[in-house]
Amino acid sequence: MKHRVQPANRLVGDICPPSDKSVSHRAAILNSLAEGAAVIENYSGGADCQSTLRCLRSMGVIAENIPIEGSESGTHSLKISSPGLEGFIEPREILNAGNSGTTMRFLLGVLAAAPFVSVLTGDRSLRTRPMGRIVHPLVEMGCNIIGRQGGSLAPIAVRGGSLHGIDYEMPVPSAQVKSSLIIAGLFGDGSTILRQRSYSRDHTERMLEAMGASLVEDGLVVEVRPGAILKPVNVKVSGDISAAAFWLVASAVHPDSSVQLRNVGINPTRSEVIDILKAMGAKIRIENRHIEGGEPVADLLIESSELTGVEISGTQIPIVQDEVPILALAACFAKGTTIIRDAAELRVKESDRLFTTAKELSSLGAHIRETDDGLVIEGTGYLNGGSCRSYGDHRLAMTLGVAGLVAKDAVVISGSEAVDVSYPGFWDDMDMLTTN
Repeated sequence: MKHRVQPANRLVGDICPPSDKSVSHRAAILNSLAEGAAVIENYSGGADCQSTLRCLRSMGVIAENIPIEGSESGTHSLKISSPGLEGFIEPREILNAGNSGTTMRFLLGVLAAAPFVSVLTGDRSLRTRPMGRIVHPLVEMGCNIIGRQGGSLAPIAVRGGSLHGIDYEMPVPSAQVKSSLIIAGLFGDGSTILRQRSYSRDHTERMLEAMGASLVEDGLVVEVRPGAILKPVNVKVSGDISAAAFWLVASAVHPDSSVQLRNVGINPTRSEVIDILKAMGAKIRIENRHIEGGEPVADLLIESSELTGVEISGTQIPIVQDEVPILALAACFAKGTTIIRDAAELRVKESDRLFTTAKELSSLGAHIRETDDGLVIEGTGYLNGGSCRSYGDHRLAMTLGVAGLVAKDAVVISGSEAVDVSYPGFWDDMDMLTTN
């Protein structure tokens, strides 16, 4: 499918970004580990989160949609009723995670503790993404796992149960790896200690502590103590900061804009994109700060801004890895040079995001080049129109959509349907901002 985006004369309006994908995944999976029922308000309607529900239902979890009148961007409430992990049934069919790395990696932790045999697979893209970083420590915990390339690639077969705790130093900072091992550690024999190199998203820790899990955090070290009885918790999911980032950049680089983003999650392990854009000179105001379900939330107001190039590297990268493509677009409109380093992990996302971001923005006239672990962008203050492709990557598709709003001529995006993975209402929200 192709989508044509015309340059916008003006960007103005209020948007409620789609429900946070990361929190939605966790709310469904973690509540399924507890016996009982919980309601998840504003559960994400994106394809990735639906893949999670499909897999959970195959193991006996009841997930019932509760429509919300006037809901935005495909969101809805969800009632999760579960027998708890001990009551899971062995799935009769192969579990298909679709395009969702979060679904596959989290469920590997769940299935490692479940006393049956299961097989996990995904779409063509997901079957190329690395799973060894989770499989290897799970095997060390006592799980029997086989898969392509020594268990590094899906399809992956798991015979779960009878785990023991380990002391594990994580080779890469990854919230997905950390969360999978935390889940497995909840059901092991003895404590599991995870040693991180830098901070990553802490939604799992926050939610499990609310459910009664015994987690001890000491800086970059997380200790999981098994044996606690998990209780289901109701969750209200806030707006996704990773989705909001597209409008933050669009409004910052457009010469005539004022965009309000409402009810956005600003968890400090997710909101580095705000700090980076502010360091570049973006005019962002944070208003109406409050807490929902243990997560900090606020409204964001962003206006036309004059940006300057910065360096994005080190401990920033694990927090903003989803936002690198749209930050690269912001850098095209910034004075000077922006350097992105330490981001080699982006080569094993839905696409090789360093290659595809550089290639597609270059095709629109950007002065951007790849390095082994990042990008170097010389700001020119403009992009041209042209034809681009998404490579099936939702983050890249939305980045190219924003490019169309601020380019000199129209941008046509092939594979524009990829946005449905995380933001089904993206094109509708774009139309709203450009027609007010």
